Amino acid sequence: MKKLSFLLLFFVFMACKNDKATSTKSVFNESDLGTEAAPSSETNPTQVFWGDTHLHTDLSMDAGAFGNRIGMDEAYRFARGEEVVSSTGLKTKLDRPLDFLVIADHSDGMGLFPAIVNKEEWAVKLDEYPRWRKFYDEGKNSEMALDIIFNFSQGNFSFKTNDPNIMKPVWEDIVAKAEEYNEPGKFTAFIGYEWTSLIKGNNLHRNVIYRDNGDKAITQLPYTNEDSSDPEKLWENLASYEERTGGKVLAIPHNGNLSNGMMFMEETISGKEFDEAYLKKRAKWEPLYEVTQIKGDGEAHPFLSPNDEFADYENWDFGNLDLSTLKSDDMLEHEYARSALKIGLKYKASMGTNPYKFGMIGSTDSHTSLATADDDNFFGKASNVEPSKERWDHPFVKAEKATIYTWQTVASGYAAVWAQENTRASIWDAMARKETYGTTGSRMQIRFFGGWDYEDNDLANLVEAGYEKGVPMGGDLNNAGSKSPTFMVHTLMDPISGSLDRIQIVKGWSNTDGTLEEKVYDVVWSGDRKVDANGKVPSIGNSVNLEDATWDNSIGATELKAVWVDPDFDPALEAFYYVRVLEIPTPRWTLYDKLRYGAELSKEVPLTQTERGYTSPIWYSPK
Repeated sequence: MKKLSFLLLFFVFMACKNDKATSTKSVFNESDLGTEAAPSSETNPTQVFWGDTHLHTDLSMDAGAFGNRIGMDEAYRFARGEEVVSSTGLKTKLDRPLDFLVIADHSDGMGLFPAIVNKEEWAVKLDEYPRWRKFYDEGKNSEMALDIIFNFSQGNFSFKTNDPNIMKPVWEDIVAKAEEYNEPGKFTAFIGYEWTSLIKGNNLHRNVIYRDNGDKAITQLPYTNEDSSDPEKLWENLASYEERTGGKVLAIPHNGNLSNGMMFMEETISGKEFDEAYLKKRAKWEPLYEVTQIKGDGEAHPFLSPNDEFADYENWDFGNLDLSTLKSDDMLEHEYARSALKIGLKYKASMGTNPYKFGMIGSTDSHTSLATADDDNFFGKASNVEPSKERWDHPFVKAEKATIYTWQTVASGYAAVWAQENTRASIWDAMARKETYGTTGSRMQIRFFGGWDYEDNDLANLVEAGYEKGVPMGGDLNNAGSKSPTFMVHTLMDPISGSLDRIQIVKGWSNTDGTLEEKVYDVVWSGDRKVDANGKVPSIGNSVNLEDATWDNSIGATELKAVWVDPDFDPALEAFYYVRVLEIPTPRWTLYDKLRYGAELSKEVPLTQTERGYTSPIWYSPK
């Protein structure tokens, strides 16, 4: 069977959503319990909201060049669950609407492509216009897009991509559309953009998200790579906005796997050693990290985590964004979330502040205006690789040194946020306090709490006990005394995805000599499997039928939950803990394409995959 009884799971979901702790206040005494929660609202959140914080429309110059011919209206309508027609003429809609969306078009060159199409006067005057227009007229979308990407990556444009005369009307349209589609309590349309920092092709991109409405956001134009490629300058710009308007804004880095070791460096962009001011600014402005998306998963890498058999999920370790410099092993430590979290502990131990104290989300980075991370409804990274018989073999990035093919892109991911209500303020505040998790496309529900006194019977009142006796994902523990921390974990499967294989807790810590270590613990798993001689829970197997893209959920679990005590706890050491949930294998988007179109794929193309979710960590610090 492809799915468990939807009716059964519906009642389980409703039971979770209607937990009696709906209006329970958090009343713990932080100094007594050794817990330190981020700012919270009046009531504890009992609802998870699903969204995409990283979507591009035809306003992004690369998206338009790749063939995107639909804009913000279609993007919002699609996210709300309405049927739209894609750029290639395919009718499409989501099985389940999203709760929130950030249209994060590139700030540099914002609106460039529509200006080329419409022969606007300023665009016609560009030195590049004859070449780009010829590409457009001849339907050479990929050639035009790669020309734009390569030249922008290397700083070779003849014009300034931050001209306020060009940006202002486009930004006004973006803000106006977000205001038009924002429906508090029903659908949240955040105002945002992507700051596309590139240093010789090395990706340092950030998505900027406002808590505010249009009256404040409209008063300052987006920051651009043309202004500066240094994140510190972006933070200064965001600080200026907040000081001038009284508003709130945050930034979310993504795709460290394309930064060639620059995303989580141990020195500033200008080559200076970290000081306390830098550490605090990074922690303040960047509370989240986009850990998974179409251009690869960024949780862990086998080279960095050789004892983790699940560290090899959809890794992109080819090179930087334009493949101008290929990857070397020494770059990896400063690219992946788990290693960055460990580096952050080192600075916390030595300097008192953790610059890499980020929570986890996923998002798509789709350039099609269509926010979907569903394998059976995957429209690809860009409009030139929307569903077709041949797209799997299309060169996604082709450079002199390497080629990445479309089959290597990933139908990922979504942002999950535990918030009180579906509004800009409530969801943004949850992001700021890191009460979030990311998935590779599944809409599994994950709860994670840390404290000192959880017991098995607390699982019956998970939410109430979770907040009253500890902290949720994104929170802090300290003042251990003689106790080891206890954690409560609970996962409910997505009713139309794979059932649950296991829940793991990933721990990282910093030793007194500065060395960094990690360990992955299997906490609870489905079935009657036993831990083997190597301390591993055996594989659950693969039930996917490659002939019809169905699978059998009987080998997994509908729900998994446990209370877990760290058996290796040392109260003197800085540490973090986050949850990784694995589903049973399910069909990858490539299998759906193979069956839908009769495509003949090469043997190297994977046809199944293991959806997963990553929570924000809970940190422990000696007091």
